[in-house]
Amino acid sequence: MTIKEIARLANVSSAAVSRYLNGGYISEEKRAQIRKVIEETGYHPSAQARTLRTKRASLIGVVVPKINSESISRVTEGIGNVLAARGYQMLLASTDNNAKKEIEYLHLFEKYPVDGIILIGTMITAEHRRFLKNARIPVVVTGQNTKYANCVYHDDYGAGKAMGKLAASLSGKHKHIAYIGVTREDKAAGAAREDGFRAGLRAEGRELEEEYVRISAFRAEAGYEAALSLLDEETEIGVISCATDTIAAGAIRALRDRGIRLAQDQPALPDADASADSCRIAVTGFGDNQLLKAATGGIPTVHFGYKTSGIRSAELLLDVIERGEKIPVEMKLGFRLVR
Repeated sequence: MTIKEIARLANVSSAAVSRYLNGGYISEEKRAQIRKVIEETGYHPSAQARTLRTKRASLIGVVVPKINSESISRVTEGIGNVLAARGYQMLLASTDNNAKKEIEYLHLFEKYPVDGIILIGTMITAEHRRFLKNARIPVVVTGQNTKYANCVYHDDYGAGKAMGKLAASLSGKHKHIAYIGVTREDKAAGAAREDGFRAGLRAEGRELEEEYVRISAFRAEAGYEAALSLLDEETEIGVISCATDTIAAGAIRALRDRGIRLAQDQPALPDADASADSCRIAVTGFGDNQLLKAATGGIPTVHFGYKTSGIRSAELLLDVIERGEKIPVEMKLGFRLVR
């Protein structure tokens, strides 16, 4: 089936069919005629022909740190919605939080016939900066603030500060506040959240003591081990604040394995062991993970607009691809504290 055949069956010109397929203007009557024929015949335009005609492949490469993450799935959902509405398809590459793999996929996509790349970043290394400065196709970075490319990122410092203030209010004056963070090479989830958390504590007259700080990988199992290490300390802990909800899920399991109740758990029954009920620890996180909320009833956390960040990233990229937009954009999104 060719454009000429579609035009003959729809009783319109080939030019009208071409304008319809490329989003150009035609009357509603002709549009309805062409749509009906395409639906009846199952016609699909040739991707190769479209690429030759428009000089675009209508493909976008998306590099993600992992696919089994609720936050990443929300970002990619936002990206996918915009791309589908604008006639693009997404090629997804997962790196398992490996920065070297990110670089490999970035170079692979640059050589592959994609029109642009969205990098959901975890860290910006020297290799990342070099690629972004010299990239031959448009790139948007999501989740990290960088001056080397258009970017959409969250106010991780502000969110950390708000959480620090909340943690101070949740902890008793004579109990310690613990923090399970991630590598500071991740400037958003690692450095900005921790720095903000410390600032929030200081604003309430508290300090984060170094012996109550642990570094974890982005996995529940790593959060579990870090929390057990904290619980081995001799003194009481009032709050364990975690850099992600996934880490917080591991910390909650560690508390339960040690027979320690969560602060938000229901009060003990009148005939229960009072000493067990008095030993409660609050666990907080970042990310507003819905699976964790379903399993625990919810913990104090931070809601980020992950889907919105995906939408804005895709829109930014397509503005460059389709309109040649040259104005650099660094877009910071807000947050909402969930108690």
